[in-house]
Amino acid sequence: MNIPCISIKIPDAGGIVVGNLRRPNANEATGTFNRSRDVVPVSGICSRCIDGCTGGCEIWLASFRGREVLYPGPFGEITAGAVKDYPVDYSHLNILGYAHGAEGLPEGVEPGPDTAVFTNVDTTTEYGWDIKVKMKVPIFTGALGSTEIARKNWEHIAVGAAISGITVVCGENVAGVDPDLELDSNRKVKKSPELDRRIEIYKRYHDGEYGEILIQMNVEDTRLGVAEYVINKHGIETIELKWGQGAKSIGGEIKVRSLEDALELKRRGYIVLPDPELPEVQQAFKEGEIREFERHSRLGFVSKESFLKEVERLRSLGFKRITLKTGAYSAVDLAMALRYGAEAKVDLITVDGAPGGTGMSPWPMMNEWGIPTFYLESLTYQFAEKLSKRGIRVPDIAIAGGFSTEDAVLKALMMGSPYVKAVCMGRALMIPAMVGKNIGEWLKKGELPKTVSKYGKTVEEIFITYEELRNRFGSEEVKKLPLGAIGVYTFVQKFKTGLQQLMAGARKFSLSVLSRKDLIALTKEAAEISGIPYVMESYREEAEKILEE
Repeated sequence: MNIPCISIKIPDAGGIVVGNLRRPNANEATGTFNRSRDVVPVSGICSRCIDGCTGGCEIWLASFRGREVLYPGPFGEITAGAVKDYPVDYSHLNILGYAHGAEGLPEGVEPGPDTAVFTNVDTTTEYGWDIKVKMKVPIFTGALGSTEIARKNWEHIAVGAAISGITVVCGENVAGVDPDLELDSNRKVKKSPELDRRIEIYKRYHDGEYGEILIQMNVEDTRLGVAEYVINKHGIETIELKWGQGAKSIGGEIKVRSLEDALELKRRGYIVLPDPELPEVQQAFKEGEIREFERHSRLGFVSKESFLKEVERLRSLGFKRITLKTGAYSAVDLAMALRYGAEAKVDLITVDGAPGGTGMSPWPMMNEWGIPTFYLESLTYQFAEKLSKRGIRVPDIAIAGGFSTEDAVLKALMMGSPYVKAVCMGRALMIPAMVGKNIGEWLKKGELPKTVSKYGKTVEEIFITYEELRNRFGSEEVKKLPLGAIGVYTFVQKFKTGLQQLMAGARKFSLSVLSRKDLIALTKEAAEISGIPYVMESYREEAEKILEE
């Protein structure tokens, strides 16, 4: 029996949260569960642990599968998100609405009932230091790197991003794990068909006006010369340096299920565990005792000097934009990212909070390390304000870490105003791609589930945006669109409409006029952390003046 993870948060008189924020030792992500309904809160162990139990908590499974239990699975078939319930998150904020006014309408447009309608809300955003990139909505994909789930869904996600007018991020290690990778005599990338495929798929549908493809680099990518390869062969304009992410701080990981692949990845410079070169490991794999290997990336070591030097090197290669992705590290690391990024004039800093979603990260790390997104954005705003008051221009910022809906994205944009320009969404933009792809497969097999068939039995009937896309691309070209891409586009259109409605209610008709003043904190803890006014104090002075007239 899989007992769901339940946390109860009971604030006492001092505002301190008591009760467990996460149940350890059992979760669907690791395929584990508690036998008993009664579980010791602090350990996650059944209150009555029976000698002879047939499973299956994490301790039980780890007793014979060991390190495999550290990772969500099955690898390549799932994405996973942490389940820790933090004391304060974006649900502790609400968006204010007003019965008067309208900001952000086009110049010359008089505010009124006929002009201040939600369909007139402009959801476009842009990022960049000098050379800007526009997006039709203020979201872009998380880094789709070397995991199998990212590889097999890339076409759907990348094309979906291109036709939706948003940026897609090609993550770390894509060239490094390419089975057909060719290296030159200097051990640099000479040919990477998988990286070529990803870039060409996006470019095929990119209109050149909205969004772009970012290529991400970690330690191994830098050593392999990925930056030189993508700019020389593909003319890529933007490269992203990666310090970390919200799901883990120890570098990228994947699983490898063949001895030959494991050996090749080690030859390419990766850390592979267990060591595939050891004779005893090879024998254990041949006998079925070991079924898979783990490939790990190395930790980076950041200093101001090395960072500025690397940014300058990349600019000398011809990149128009340099971006930075950093994780849910300490306040010191966040300050380094903002301060060094400002000095280097980077074009975007994506700050990724805990808990992160992932194709593969250690489950304990996903839940128990790093600064949660709400807290991290609060620190980001405070640090950006400090730099700004010193006359230092702050790079454009994106926030990531657990976002899936337009209301939370709007709160993040308002809370980080004027510095936060967009939100990076990982799993939430992968799901529509997988849904659309699977609908296509179900249609081919004649096995549409009732959850889908109740809307229709053809592509045209099922996808509400199909006619719109047919008018845009033509009857023949629309048939070539991957259905997962149509899924992404359809989701983005829903997101845009929902965002327009919320913004119109707040009387904000463009993203440029969003303000922290349009948020209220529902708890004093949220107000204290974020600096957003407590609900009973927001606009109180202005209201009192009206009452006294």
